[in-house]
Amino acid sequence: MRGVGESDLGAEEYSIGRYADDLVAVLDAVGVGQAVVCGLSMGGYILFELLRRYPERVRAAVLCDTRPQADAAEARRNRDELAALAVERGPEAVAERLLPGLLAPATLADQPEVMTQCREMARRYSVPGMVGALRAMRERPDSTQLLGTIRVPTLIVVGAEDRPTPPPLAQGMAEAIPGARCAVIPGAGHVAPLEQPLATSRVLADFLDALS
Repeated sequence: MRGVGESDLGAEEYSIGRYADDLVAVLDAVGVGQAVVCGLSMGGYILFELLRRYPERVRAAVLCDTRPQADAAEARRNRDELAALAVERGPEAVAERLLPGLLAPATLADQPEVMTQCREMARRYSVPGMVGALRAMRERPDSTQLLGTIRVPTLIVVGAEDRPTPPPLAQGMAEAIPGARCAVIPGAGHVAPLEQPLATSRVLADFLDALS
């Protein structure tokens, strides 16, 4: 993603659509015509946009700990506050603000290595990259009406203790997408693949095996 790690910041304004364009550019660069795409949280927003703009590039979709709805007014205000925090104190301060609400209580108590991983991911963001991502999420389109048009095999994955995108919301997505199924990961919050990697990997492996 632009603005993260060694990726260029890019001169264009950040948007979920721009991230989707970037992803297609990466697929083109490595010669991949079609891919199974898994989007976690913000990655899910990018996957929705990929399905909207470039459906022919998606072999199958995994929507993990995400939601189709656009930000409500309070969520938009929170994005603005976090963007200001990133400018003032850096991306790590944003991670520290968010992590207690993202991870399951058991993860916070018993898996300090997950906290470390999340902090390390935050450190890879540049300040413009973090601010751009927050603003892109703030302005993203609503994808609720898109769900019924998705025609590729789709798996919804959600942590049983995910507070930002709880299981009932995930199950609603699965009901709206033709043929989709929902897998709830016990003991996980909003970052299921890090909190419960074995259970999440098993669900993904079963989904991929079924595709072949």
